[in-house]
Amino acid sequence: MKNIDSFTHVRGESLFVDDLMIRQDALFGLCFDSPKAHGKIISVDYTKAEALEGVEKIFTYKDVLGENQIGGIIPDEPLWAENEVHFWGQPIAFIVAKTEAIAKKARALITIKIEELPVITTAKEAKEKGSFINAPRSFSLGNTSDTFKDCKYVLEGETFSNGQEHLYIETQGCYVIPQENGSIKIISSTQGPTQVQKTAAKVLGIPMHKIEVDVIRLGGGFGGKEDQATPWAVMAAVAVQYLNKPVKFVLNRHDDLRMTGKRHPYSSFFKIGLTKDLKIKAFEAEFLQNSGAAADLSPAIAERTLFHATNSYFIPNVKTTVYSCKTNLPPNTAFRGFGGPQGMFVIESAIAKAADKIGVDKKEIQEANLLNENDEFSYGQIATEVQAKKSWFSAKEKFELEKLEKEIEDFNKENQLYKKGISLMPITFGISFTNTPMNHARALIHIYQDGSVGVSTGAVEMGQSVNTKMLQVAQDILGISADKVKLETTNTTRVANTSPSAASSTADLNGKAVEMACNSLIERLTKVAAKMLSSDEKNIHFKDNFVFIDTKKSSLSWEILITQAMLERIALSENAHYATPIIDFDKSKEKGHPFAYHVYGTAITTVTLDCLRGNYEIDSVKIVHDFGKSMNLGIDIGQVEGALAQGIGWMTLEEIAYNKDGRLLSNALSTYKVPDVFSSPKTIVTIPLETDGNEMAIQKSKAVGEPPLMYGIGAYFAIQHAVKAFNPNYKLKFHAPFTPEKVLMSLYEK
Repeated sequence: MKNIDSFTHVRGESLFVDDLMIRQDALFGLCFDSPKAHGKIISVDYTKAEALEGVEKIFTYKDVLGENQIGGIIPDEPLWAENEVHFWGQPIAFIVAKTEAIAKKARALITIKIEELPVITTAKEAKEKGSFINAPRSFSLGNTSDTFKDCKYVLEGETFSNGQEHLYIETQGCYVIPQENGSIKIISSTQGPTQVQKTAAKVLGIPMHKIEVDVIRLGGGFGGKEDQATPWAVMAAVAVQYLNKPVKFVLNRHDDLRMTGKRHPYSSFFKIGLTKDLKIKAFEAEFLQNSGAAADLSPAIAERTLFHATNSYFIPNVKTTVYSCKTNLPPNTAFRGFGGPQGMFVIESAIAKAADKIGVDKKEIQEANLLNENDEFSYGQIATEVQAKKSWFSAKEKFELEKLEKEIEDFNKENQLYKKGISLMPITFGISFTNTPMNHARALIHIYQDGSVGVSTGAVEMGQSVNTKMLQVAQDILGISADKVKLETTNTTRVANTSPSAASSTADLNGKAVEMACNSLIERLTKVAAKMLSSDEKNIHFKDNFVFIDTKKSSLSWEILITQAMLERIALSENAHYATPIIDFDKSKEKGHPFAYHVYGTAITTVTLDCLRGNYEIDSVKIVHDFGKSMNLGIDIGQVEGALAQGIGWMTLEEIAYNKDGRLLSNALSTYKVPDVFSSPKTIVTIPLETDGNEMAIQKSKAVGEPPLMYGIGAYFAIQHAVKAFNPNYKLKFHAPFTPEKVLMSLYEK
């Protein structure tokens, strides 16, 4: 089945927040934010702005009837700054005016005096000054300190991976409408409808049932709308509560770039110990996460870094520690991979450094340490249904690695100013929210009198085609054609208490709930059909809009069956709740079984480097990926390719830059480079790994959103291989992104 949104997307008919028809009396919001990264607010003068014709009201923390607090994990983030500002772009006030143009004019008339305080922009500086979001976390297995003594090779090093801008096509936005009796409806571009509802209720000082949040679809999210869609919706809701008129608030691109958090930059330190036969016996890592000025989701992201710190390798002695460092940047937040990529980059860097020191190919160390069945992860989970070696050796065989390496070797001998490089990148990524209570979902299914079906879930459609997969599940179980099924918007009134659409778990959790609800409906309808056809219930099946007796099509159509069920007063609506079984994690011991399953895969990346200019092209990325039993290979391969491009961008091009005063320098698409058609791999080949799938995955079709992003890490090491081929004096450094400027300097390093 094709993506069910494709038709309206390409015709420009799909609806997003900014496309909605608004009421005639609707007002427009705009945020006034801090022009300094850290300081005490001495005074703010709103006089001229308030006097401007068309300005309805300017809201500040003084107008909050509930709590001026939007922090989720840790309550450390005010909706609007009170006495201090902690990052450049922190919201201070909310201007509501008759038009957006008037609001912009008003914002320019506000004057503010700030007594500046010291600014911290890097995680290293934050650690030196003891500035942290919360206490550090550590995972351990075995005994590293004793084991290092017995290792033939022991190496230490440092890595840095920069942040990354989400750059969703649709910026943050909402449209908030007053309802009767003090209720409010929020139409939001959010991955977390319940988070918006809960936070709005807290700030407004009203119960959650007075807030309805509706999400049509998102024009991209990538984690940037998991928590960070919330403040904008809540600001508009405060205004609606006071003015009793609709308020629309859509951030322009510059405001969105300046005021929202990114992927977390990490400064990390490693120590790795290997035996003579290249077995990694001990690994230690210290991760310094640049969290920004408030917690947001940083503690959870830091945790996932620890979960993925050893990637696809079994290491019997591990000690990893992560510090969430508080700085004066916008609070950094969820981004596809959620801390996993930052962890994997460190272990891959450690292996690269070890290989260089020992004088072997990096892949020899990778291959010697791949996970086996029943190996233990540092967090206590035992690896089962392990596909690490199978994907690795399948990639080597299917893509003729030896031949590829020989071609690269010959090319490099024959060319002086162009060099090719190659790398292998295995991945092992756990699927589940690492916070166990979040692993649940609900579905509400209505069969209408004419046989058509409405499906409501907590899944937010944001381009990943989750609605298509939900439709497939319903269609398959009910045995009806796709045109009879409609996926409803994601709405907190129809499906309450939802987890955000994140962690690659949306299709699994919501799909399982749809499956349960449809099975309950079929169970009831089977009794009706059996009676109508004078058949045994166990012989009744539903297929192609008809009832079948065993394999024989009966004369009983789906529509006639539904009509009869209505006459018999059979319930044609069903609500189902699914909670992932088995999983648990004890944070007091830092041990448990946090993941329903793992996704595996291997990518082979080849590049060509222009050694005169420092430019490079990604020639090919060839992947063997563990989809399980894919329920929609077209959609899943699309997810692999999109994630790969995003991973390559993070590792090679996208460079977030702040000055020492905490002001964002990469604040426009002229100063922040994302992959385009010219920087995409010339060839991408994705071959599904043949496996039995996993029962915890919907229809045994494994999650696919985040894991492929890590294949992009392979581009870094392929470029580095090409640099080394040109300049044998180059000393390996692990400072991402590996931009053409850095490459050029590396090529001529002495």
